Amino acid sequence: MLFRNAARTTTGTDARAAARRPVRTGLLTGVLAAAVAAALVSCTQASSGGGPGADVPSVSADPAADLARSAEKAENAENADRAEREAGEAEPTAVPSPGPALVRDAFATLQATLGDTCTPGAGDCAYFLGRVTRELTELDESMRADAKGPGHFKQPLADMKVLFDKLGDDRSEAHLEKYFSEIVGTRDGINTWMQDHPDDYR
Repeated sequence: MLFRNAARTTTGTDARAAARRPVRTGLLTGVLAAAVAAALVSCTQASSGGGPGADVPSVSADPAADLARSAEKAENAENADRAEREAGEAEPTAVPSPGPALVRDAFATLQATLGDTCTPGAGDCAYFLGRVTRELTELDESMRADAKGPGHFKQPLADMKVLFDKLGDDRSEAHLEKYFSEIVGTRDGINTWMQDHPDDYR
């Protein structure tokens, strides 16, 4: 009888222990699974440069909206680049001021007036005398700037100085007509001098 009770007691204890075993095994399995999942998440964040405080980019549920945003960003960047290029192109560039013409070029334009004339008092001298005076002024500047130096053009420069001293700054038709002979005479005298110095105009 005692043996039968002991066997019953032993059998009951074993049965309860056996019943607890699956529960413990399930708990252990759950804990292990959670630990493995945590480790995987940690490794993934570490490999992507993230961490507990890292920003994780959100995945949009609308791919079409993502494409539209990407296209808009690309267009904005292109517009900014274009605006920068246009701003650079729009910057004013310094235009070098031209220096005096070469002596031969200035003399060529003076020679072009040799066949022209006017009649003082007839009202047709404003253009002619104004042009000859302007051509003489440019020739004077060219001779002074020439590499040969003003000493090479001593005679024509002296003749032009005499004329310019008489004319002053007044370039009105009446004033130029007053010095008609001096203007035309200076032009013709310089033409003669230049013919004797062909190297200066050929």
